[in-house]
Amino acid sequence: MTEEKNNIEKNTEYLNKDESEDKKAEAKKEISPEEKIIKLEDKLTRSFAELENQRRRFEKEKDEAFDYGGMVFAKDALNLLDNLERSKQSINNDQNLDENSKKKIVDHIEIILNDTLTIFKKNNIVPVVSINEKLDPNKHQAMMEIEDDSEEPGTIVQEIQKGFMLKERLLRPSLVGVSKKPQKTEEIKTKK
Repeated sequence: MTEEKNNIEKNTEYLNKDESEDKKAEAKKEISPEEKIIKLEDKLTRSFAELENQRRRFEKEKDEAFDYGGMVFAKDALNLLDNLERSKQSINNDQNLDENSKKKIVDHIEIILNDTLTIFKKNNIVPVVSINEKLDPNKHQAMMEIEDDSEEPGTIVQEIQKGFMLKERLLRPSLVGVSKKPQKTEEIKTKK
């Protein structure tokens, strides 16, 4: 029993010691009301700034969603234009149709194609200008090089597939052929 009493006294002493140390630490931690006000004002200012930044971020995201929300649909709709162009070329190359029939069908396809381009233009979807322009990797994708003395190297001389922009964003790059200097016949012979 005495042993138990001694243990209890030691534990009580230990707890009292901890409490007195906590009180001393609390006294040191206590700050003046002016310091508390300054800290709270700082926290409040930071909170307001964070809320304002978050509001601006959400506003920007909302505007971008409104401006560019239809990008997936626009990309898919470009296939319609490609198919109309292919149909026009196919009809022009068809040997079984007489010239009058070809002209009528191509005229109708041309009307649909132009209407579709007009609808795209109203929705800020415009074709990328390519022919006779310098290759811009942000708008064009070079598919082949074509030897051409008349053009400066790196100039686009052939458009394989039209590219399109939605406002300032690229929907699809133009697939193009780029000019290069022709190799001289003497160089070719020496290589062989």
